[in-house]
Amino acid sequence: MKFSMRAICFLILLFNYISMTNSVTRAATAAEIDVGVDGALASLYNTVKDGQRLASSAKAILVFPNVYKAGVFFLGGEYGEGSLRTRGRTVDYYSTASGAFGWQLGAQKKSIIILFMQDDVLKNFLVSPNWKIGVDASVAVLTVGADGSIDSEKLNQPIIAFVIDQKGLMYNLTLEGTKVTKIKK
Repeated sequence: MKFSMRAICFLILLFNYISMTNSVTRAATAAEIDVGVDGALASLYNTVKDGQRLASSAKAILVFPNVYKAGVFFLGGEYGEGSLRTRGRTVDYYSTASGAFGWQLGAQKKSIIILFMQDDVLKNFLVSPNWKIGVDASVAVLTVGADGSIDSEKLNQPIIAFVIDQKGLMYNLTLEGTKVTKIKK
């Protein structure tokens, strides 16, 4: 029993170290974020049939091209940096972070693309210093079929999101509780 408790403590400490060094010592530059955002949007347009049309009708698009998520036993978290774009131009930079408790095991890298479809929800986002999905606003996460089609029932929501380019295996995909904070670049 002692060995398993030591192993659990070691894994938790390792996870915390990796999380801190990834987000604190290696923050991406504005140029790196913008290149990643361009790539994530290109992936959206190539993966989703009406992705470009949806993006062009959005009031703004918040893109996190590289969100890293890891979970060890009952502790998990994720972090990423991205930008808010309107009319194809970067307006501000943001970070996203969330933590989770419950059974988790694995690691994952993904891109999160959030489309603000209405002016009022965009204004609420812009005035919130720490916007939290599920608390400050509901976000409809759209699923993409094998042929690139999307669930059209969710398209009338004020905020819609895509989670794409998933690499790795992670149980429990949700954006609920994710915190978005403006950062300076």
